Amino acid sequence: MPDGVPTRSQGWERGMANQTAGGSHRAAPVHTDPEDVSVLTALSALADPVRLQLIRELAGSPVWTRSCGSFDVPVGKAALSHHFSVLRGAGLVEQRDEGPKRVNRLRREEFDARFPGLLDLVLRADEVE
Repeated sequence: MPDGVPTRSQGWERGMANQTAGGSHRAAPVHTDPEDVSVLTALSALADPVRLQLIRELAGSPVWTRSCGSFDVPVGKAALSHHFSVLRGAGLVEQRDEGPKRVNRLRREEFDARFPGLLDLVLRADEVE
């Protein structure tokens, strides 16, 4: 083989090294500790109607039961991925891979410790209007 060209086994080993514990080739999600989130970042994440709907649906679901594709939101897969990235960056959502699915958990306790009452206020916003 010419220099710099991986052999079949080297390519396979690289591919296996890139797999996550869930068995997929995608990178594991990066999570932000709510303690490292500013109030402006949190408010910005919660201001978007799609992200707010995701949070509402997660708040009403048992933890680790909702896969990314199970949400009733009017956006495509790429946009949904972006919205989850923003929510992870704001410390609101934790995700993990379970086989081919990425499941979600609302980080309610951690977020409430950082911003007491904010999530309750936002989730009740429709009741007040």
